Amino acid sequence: MILGNETATKGKVLIYTRVPVKDQYSTYLAYSAHLAYSSDGISYQALNQNYGVLFATSTIDNNNNTINEKGLKKPYLFYTSDGKFGVVAIRINADGSDDEESKGKVILWTSHDLMDFQEIGLVDLKKNIYVEDVICEYDSQSRVYVINWKDSEGNIYKNTLSDLMDVDSTSYPESGNMIPQISVSNPPEGAIQGNVLSVDQDFGTELLMKWSPLENIEIKVPEIIKASSVDDVNKMTATAVYTDGSTAIKQVIWNTDTIDFKKPGTYEITGTVTQDTYHFPLAVGYADPDVILWKDKYYFIATNDNTNGIGLYVRQADTVLGLFEEGVKEYLILDVDESIGLVQTFWAPEFHIIGDELYILFAYSGNTWGPQSYVMKLKEGGSIIDPHSWEKPIRVTKKDGTYLATNGITLDMTYFEACGVSYLMWSYRIWNPEDSGSMLYIATINPDKPWLLTSEPVLLSRPLYGWENNEHTINNEGPYALLTKDYVYIAYSGGAAGGYSYALGLLRIKKGENLLEAKNWVKNNAPVLSYYSMEGVYGPGHNTFFKDSYGNHMIAYHAQEAMKDTPRCTAIHRVHFNKHGIPVFDMSADRDLNQDLVQVMSKVVVQ
Repeated sequence: MILGNETATKGKVLIYTRVPVKDQYSTYLAYSAHLAYSSDGISYQALNQNYGVLFATSTIDNNNNTINEKGLKKPYLFYTSDGKFGVVAIRINADGSDDEESKGKVILWTSHDLMDFQEIGLVDLKKNIYVEDVICEYDSQSRVYVINWKDSEGNIYKNTLSDLMDVDSTSYPESGNMIPQISVSNPPEGAIQGNVLSVDQDFGTELLMKWSPLENIEIKVPEIIKASSVDDVNKMTATAVYTDGSTAIKQVIWNTDTIDFKKPGTYEITGTVTQDTYHFPLAVGYADPDVILWKDKYYFIATNDNTNGIGLYVRQADTVLGLFEEGVKEYLILDVDESIGLVQTFWAPEFHIIGDELYILFAYSGNTWGPQSYVMKLKEGGSIIDPHSWEKPIRVTKKDGTYLATNGITLDMTYFEACGVSYLMWSYRIWNPEDSGSMLYIATINPDKPWLLTSEPVLLSRPLYGWENNEHTINNEGPYALLTKDYVYIAYSGGAAGGYSYALGLLRIKKGENLLEAKNWVKNNAPVLSYYSMEGVYGPGHNTFFKDSYGNHMIAYHAQEAMKDTPRCTAIHRVHFNKHGIPVFDMSADRDLNQDLVQVMSKVVVQ
């Protein structure tokens, strides 16, 4: 893997899979491509905290619409003709067995930055035998890609490929030569090594930073504060600087006791940088949490696992932290009512302001289990915590008035507006003898009638990656929008909603593009929040977003305190935006504000 003429100034990127660990890191996760970086070729640091960064896409059985989960082995990283990156690997079934669909084939991706990957597809090597090893390199003299591979009987072949984007341009196989791969001496834990690729150190350093959690490394405050009152001082904030150079504003508690505001002069003062900290778990037994600010009060609603998901309970407080104080009162605003089919699965309630009206979007079932999506409107002048202030729930329908689902369930409905257009998104699961997995759909609505679609539903995402269908928990659910200046982001959840491996995925689309065209959306191959992201937080998922009193974007989600046999609990922390303006979802409290840096000093000039 490391050629003799490579210089010491080059960094090294290792690509690998991992040894599965039962009940800790399944084959669905381990059989994905992982990356590690070394600046010296000796010590390797796992990227993404040793969680996979590239997952093979599952296939769909057209006979019954079910998902055939896939994994990969023997990944090989190489340079493309334009200096970007390619990855070739052997596609396997998620349990590690040979994939009949991939017999005599290898799978190929390209990437410009080793962050986003484009799956090109299967390359047919034109020989009907299983592949056991593969390498690929670009031959600049012949201007072709040379694929050397070994079959299950130990024979070695070579194919050429003139264009990576045209997998049909593969030559017929001839005798080949596999280059021996040198193992690194200090690989990440559990690594099944692929190869090492030399990269420019600046690129490698940036890659390491992109795939590592950001941390607060500096606090800046004004050197001089001109003030005539305590209020002038107290409104001075601090700037927290993070490892990638991005920043965030923090509040400061200033000690102004030494200042005489009646006497002009210069005074030295100290201060403590602070932020609201939401210790996990916040609310035990509350999943799918949602927070909203409405008429100067904060409100909290969630799926209440403590009541077996029956009833909608709301908390009210002056601050977000007040929603989670011990003994905070809960108000039951919707209870069982068999006369209108309100019996069970009061799931995933969300507050949304649609037009100028406040609604709750949620799902429930009648006597027969089968949750469906409803909207419920707050009456004019009504109070959120008063059950009589809410109108009767209305089931969401298609534009022709028919139900969204007749042979399945709909749930986790959410609302957002982008570029003046109103949208609903939800999760839909078809019931058939074999599970086809839950899927994300989108459609437009008129804000005056948010229960009635104005477009046909469009399929956006299915759980086709190993982390989304981990150990046969085949879910895409819990979508929620985060809008920035240029993008619409949809955070959603995959895997088992009550399991440790539940994780948060991300879809994105540029504003101005057609949101009802699935091809316009970009789906992250790897999750953006998982049980590897923050210590002691397992199964993070089904999130919502809100802004706190300081204008910070916050994420609320549920997670568990241990890998097994613990309730789903509410968690909250800040959403950070990195130096490229991309949202970062794993900003734990200790990374957000380094407690070793919170003591600051400044000078106050009283004029």
